[in-house]
Order: sequence, then structure tokens, then C-alpha cells
Amino acid sequence: MHHWQDVVLAVSFLAFNIALLPSVFGKHKPAIGTSILTATFLIPGLIVYYDLSLWYSTAMTLINFLLWVILAFQGYGLVKKKSTRSKNKFWT
Repeated sequence: MHHWQDVVLAVSFLAFNIALLPSVFGKHKPAIGTSILTATFLIPGLIVYYDLSLWYSTAMTLINFLLWVILAFQGYGLVKKKSTRSKNKFWT
């Protein structure tokens, strides 16, 4: 029914997913707030794509959502690590 639209949206999100991989695997991470907000704002689109039976778009958006969640957790880990290092430097 919405085949070509599904493909166009899915390819766009596939490109976005590929573009996020260097951030996921690299040492530099986006701000935690950016990651959390982006993941949160993807949820309505995910629900709409699912409701419209745009399965490729749903899958690619879900992957995008998960990548942003991973980045948020990674960013949180870096902040915690820096906080621990700062405390250790203070006392040594």
C-alpha cells in the first residue's frame, strides 16, 4: 500500500544509522541530553510507522532509537568515569 514511501523513509534512516556508527564505536560521544532527547523524539515516529504498516521504516527507526540509547548510556559512562577520575586526582 505505501511501499515506495516505506522504502524512501527506510533508506533515509539506514543512512542515518550508518552515520551514527562512528559515534557508537568511537571515543567521542554526543551530549547525553542530545542522545536522550533524540531517542525520545523518535518514539512517536516509530509508533506512526508501525501503525501505518511501514515495516522497513519501523525497523530502521527502531535501530536508530537503539543507537541513540546506546550513545546515551556510553555518554553516561564517560561522565561517570570522568567524575571518578576527578575525585581521585583531588585526593592524590
